[in-house]
Amino acid sequence: MARAKRQIIGGVDTHASTHHAAVIDMHGRLLDDAEFAASPAGYAQMLSWMRMRGRPQAVGIEGTGAYGAGLARHLHEHGVEVLEVPRPDRRLRRQRGKSDPIDAEAAARTVLAGNASGAPKLATGPIEAIRMLRVARTGAVKAKTAAANTLQAVLVTAPEPLRGQLRHLSTAKLIDACLRLRPDTANLHDPVQAAKLSLRSIATRARALDTEARVLKKQLNALTVAAAPTTSAIFGLGPDTVAALLIAIGDNPDRLRSEAAFAHLCGVAPIPASSGKTNRHRLHRGGDRSGNRALHIAVVVRLRYDQRSRAYATRRTTEGKSMTEIIRCQKRYLAREVFTALRADYGAITT
Repeated sequence: MARAKRQIIGGVDTHASTHHAAVIDMHGRLLDDAEFAASPAGYAQMLSWMRMRGRPQAVGIEGTGAYGAGLARHLHEHGVEVLEVPRPDRRLRRQRGKSDPIDAEAAARTVLAGNASGAPKLATGPIEAIRMLRVARTGAVKAKTAAANTLQAVLVTAPEPLRGQLRHLSTAKLIDACLRLRPDTANLHDPVQAAKLSLRSIATRARALDTEARVLKKQLNALTVAAAPTTSAIFGLGPDTVAALLIAIGDNPDRLRSEAAFAHLCGVAPIPASSGKTNRHRLHRGGDRSGNRALHIAVVVRLRYDQRSRAYATRRTTEGKSMTEIIRCQKRYLAREVFTALRADYGAITT
């Protein structure tokens, strides 16, 4: 009966194949630790093991966006509060060493001390689907860029007749021209024929990746507009930037209590940096960098095409502000506007 009434805090150090868990009481005393398989059966065993030692008030998990994603979903489905915890700092590791039990206990103590980052993204709805497609498209775009760069690199050292024929073409025309090359595969000891085969092979890869990226972009755009129509209508935001902002929030946008929390998440909220008689704020270099980049792109677009944004920039310039400072201010204002739109889209995001 005493154990059933006892409140406990859990901490988990996650890995690809196993998770190590530790539990402490509300006074910080370590009760037990154990290792479990990183599988649905292992998640169930861990939760039962914790409940045998008390009533879990919260569980801190290191890596809820990676190896701990499955465990976080399982605990949430069973009514256990899950909090994301950062890695133990280097000073603590130098003092206490590094092991799975130590890291699991540190995660639990982080929750008890109130230093956990907050509720993790659930990744159980349409936003997770958007994230998956965006990951695939981003990979295809990067691979296509790498293939185009490789094509140019091979062309630089290609035999002169071939190099002179292709060197002045744009990337798109170069890919088309290389696809039309017909190497003599029976004579590949000739550098010209080997270069033709190499260029055509790379061009084929680049064309396939371009087609893949275009298909994924079309599907991604449709999902994004359906999930957040109000946000998608904001001037300066395109489907890709809206997708980045949705992914930064996740499928449970209610975990952000205010527009200030959203601005902090995207790294556009100034950080206090005061000391003594100095009272100032500094740039926040943390937060979700993909969300920060999306806001930055939208502000740059507005400064070029939106009359109100250009008028604001002109006024602030006369006040002595630099363009970098003006962009930072506008990113903060845009974060407020985006958060309001996202709240209007709340029903679409969570259904």
